[in-house]
Amino acid sequence: MCIVPSALLVVDVQKDFCPGGALAVPDGDRVVPALNRYIADAVASGWAVYASRDWHPPVTGHFQAYGGQWPVHCVQGSDGARFHPDLQLPLAAIVISKGQAPDRPGYSALEGVTPDGRLLLDDLRDRGIDHLYIGGLATDYCVRASVVDARRAGLHVTVLGDAIAGVEVNPGDSARALQEMAEAGARLLTGPVRPSPESAAARRAPAD
Repeated sequence: MCIVPSALLVVDVQKDFCPGGALAVPDGDRVVPALNRYIADAVASGWAVYASRDWHPPVTGHFQAYGGQWPVHCVQGSDGARFHPDLQLPLAAIVISKGQAPDRPGYSALEGVTPDGRLLLDDLRDRGIDHLYIGGLATDYCVRASVVDARRAGLHVTVLGDAIAGVEVNPGDSARALQEMAEAGARLLTGPVRPSPESAAARRAPAD
């Protein structure tokens, strides 16, 4: 059996997207304990762990003050742009910064770059990673965009249903996002029973 190389992608679990933040996802911090379990499993399995972050300039068309949709949030170097303090990222986690261009919203983690300026997709390919397990915030924006882009790039994707939450600007946005992800070919992992990354990867692996 050939195991498909996998990685964990934690999307935008930043203070501004959690309760008390500038653009809070309702109960957004409830994803943190589940993500910490997935992070521990990934580290134990020797997987790469990626953590994306919005990293906006102070002036961007993404913000309402400059014609965009959203209030100011996750400005580069601000306290609100920090990861949630209870998120247990390993020291070796690879931070993916996105939304840095003033003329693009940067929803998708696949538009983001590593600390040395490499696109996430290029880094994944160089590591031979073909399967992403994705959780984080928000279901209906950055998680959805990241999942759909990953599928377009030909990656296997599993969405961690117990580790996502939506902002729900319009009622039903999260459900519609989940449907779009499924139609793109992503697998949704749901329910309280959570397989370990090793067993999940083994089930996804093609037989020799």
